Amino acid sequence: MSTVAVVGTGVIGVSWAKLFLAHGLDVVATDPAPGAEERLRSALDDTERLRFVAEPGEAAAAADFVQENGPEREDVKHTLFAVLDEAARPDVVLASSSSGLLPSAIARGCPRHPERVVVGHPFNPPHLIPLVEVVPGRDTAPGVVDRAVAFYTSVGKRPIRLAREVPGHVANRLQAALWQEAYSLVERGIATVADIDTAIANGPGLRWAVLGPFVNQHLSGGAGGLAHVLAHLGPPTEEWWRDLGRVHLTPELAETLVAGVDAELAGTDDRSLAAARDAVLNQLLAAKAAQPDLP
Repeated sequence: MSTVAVVGTGVIGVSWAKLFLAHGLDVVATDPAPGAEERLRSALDDTERLRFVAEPGEAAAAADFVQENGPEREDVKHTLFAVLDEAARPDVVLASSSSGLLPSAIARGCPRHPERVVVGHPFNPPHLIPLVEVVPGRDTAPGVVDRAVAFYTSVGKRPIRLAREVPGHVANRLQAALWQEAYSLVERGIATVADIDTAIANGPGLRWAVLGPFVNQHLSGGAGGLAHVLAHLGPPTEEWWRDLGRVHLTPELAETLVAGVDAELAGTDDRSLAAARDAVLNQLLAAKAAQPDLP
C-alpha cells in the first residue's frame, strides 16, 4: 500500500488523511463541497503527499486502498460506490467509514466487485483513537477482510473483526445502550446532563479507557475474578436491567439534553475543549503503550 483515496473530507475524512499522511502514505482526496480542498489543506500539517481531485473515480483509480466517508444514506452510498467500483482496480478494498449501515446494503451499489466492500468504521478522531471496526457483508471475501485488517494495523490502528454484520456494529451499539439509560435518567429527573457526564468521566470511564468491561469486571472480583462477580452481583444486575428506562427521543427530551450540555459547557470554547481532549488522549495512549501488561 502506498496510496490511499480519502473520499469525503469532512471531520472523519480529514482525520483519516492526517493518519495516512503521518504513516508515510500518499493521499488522493476528493469532496464535492465548495472550498473542501482549502479546508482540508488548512487542517493538515503536511500536504506534500496530498493530491486533491475533483472526481471520486479519479481518486479511486489512483489508490491501493479506498476509505469512503460520505453521508450516512444508502442512496448516496450506492451512487458513490458504483463510481468507486467502476474506477478502482479489482484488487483494491473499498472501505466505508459508515457508523451504522450494513456493508451488504452498501455493496448493492457495486455490481462489478461487491466482494471487496467492507465497513472500516473508525472512532472520532481516527488519527488518535486506535479502534477500527472491520465488518464484512454477505458477499465480502474473507481475504478482503484480512487485507483490510492488515492495512489498518500497519497504520497503527487496533482493528476488531466482526463475525457478521449488525446495524451499528459493536462499539456504537455499546454506546447506544449507555445513551439510552443516560437519556432516561435525565428524562425522569434523576440526574442532570452534567451529573451523568461527571459520573462517567470521573468513574467507570477512567477504567474503560484502560481496560474493557469484561476485564474490568474480572479485576473487581478479587481472587475469584469474573466468576465471583457473576455469581454474587449477577442477580442484582439482572434486577437493574429490568429497571432500565425505555426512552423516545422526543423534541422535548432533545431540547432538554441540548440545554443541559449548553449549561455544562457555559463559557467553554468547543475548539479549546477538543484540543484539551486530544492532548489527554495523546498522553493516555502514550501511557498505555508504556505498559506491556495491558492487552
